[in-house]
Amino acid sequence: MTRPTDPFSGVYPAMTTPFGPDDSIDFEQLRADARRLESAGVDGFVPVGSTGESATLTHDEHVEVVATVADAVDVPVVAGAGSNATREALELARRSVDAGADALLLISPYYNKPEPAGIERHYRTIADELDVPQIVYNVPSRTGRPVPIETVESLADHENVAGYKAASGDLGRIGEVIERTRDRAFSVLSGDDFLTLPTLSLGATGTISVAANVEPERVSAMVAAARDDEFERARHHHEALAPLFRALFAETNPIPVKEAMEIRGYGPAAVRSPLTRLSDRNRAELAGILGELEGEPSEVHP
Repeated sequence: MTRPTDPFSGVYPAMTTPFGPDDSIDFEQLRADARRLESAGVDGFVPVGSTGESATLTHDEHVEVVATVADAVDVPVVAGAGSNATREALELARRSVDAGADALLLISPYYNKPEPAGIERHYRTIADELDVPQIVYNVPSRTGRPVPIETVESLADHENVAGYKAASGDLGRIGEVIERTRDRAFSVLSGDDFLTLPTLSLGATGTISVAANVEPERVSAMVAAARDDEFERARHHHEALAPLFRALFAETNPIPVKEAMEIRGYGPAAVRSPLTRLSDRNRAELAGILGELEGEPSEVHP
C-alpha cells in the first residue's frame, strides 16, 4: 500500500545559523547559504532547528532568521518552533508562520518529561490553533523522552499534523510509525543522515539532513534514487557519503557541519557558547573527507 499523498518529500537541509565575529547573526551569509542550496536542487529548508542553534537564539532572532530564509528562496520553509512550554511553543510557531514559514517542525517537550497524554495535548494545541502543516520531531537524545508510537499514530489523524521527523536511531520504531500511518496523508522523514537510506527503504519520503548543507547534490541524488526504487545506485551514494556522515557527528551537531562549511568556503565556523569549535584532530579528518568528495563525481553509478 502506498501513502495517499506525501506532504513532505525529498531533501530539506537542516540549516545552520551563521554568526559574525561579534556573535551576531550574519544574515548576508544566511541568504547566500539558502540561495546556494536552492540552486543545488533541494526541496525545502529547515531553519532554526537543532542545527540552527535555536537553543541560543532569542525569539526575535529566531523569527528574523525564518523571515530571511523565506524571503531568499522559492521552495518551502519548515521552521523549527518548539519549546518545552506549550504556550511558548505556540507563540513562537505563530510568529514563525507570520514571518513566512510554510510549515513547522516541532520538537517534543524537553527536560520536563511529560507523560504521553501531555505530549499529545502539546501537539494538538498547536495544530488546533495554526492551520499549516506540522511535523512531530522525535529526538529523545536531546529531549530525554521519546514520542510514543501510539501518540504519533493518533496525531496523524489531525489534518494539520502532516509528518514525523525520525531521529531516534531506532529503525524498528521508525518502521512501525511508517506502518501505522501508511494510509494517511503523513510523511516520515529521516532525521539521522547515516540512517537516511535504510529509513527510505522502509517507506520514508525524504530527509531533514545536516550533510545536505555541504553535499546537497549527493544527498539529493541518494534520496531520489531510493525513491525511484534504484537501491543499488542509492547504496553507492550512501557509501560515498558515509565517512562524511560519521565525521559530521564526531562532536555535537552543529559543531562539525559548521567547520565543514568553513572548509568549503561557505562562511565562518563560529558557534555560540556553550558550544565550542571542532577539535584539531577531527577537523583534519573532516578536511580529508571533504577533499576526497571533491575529487569524485557527484553521480556514482554501480
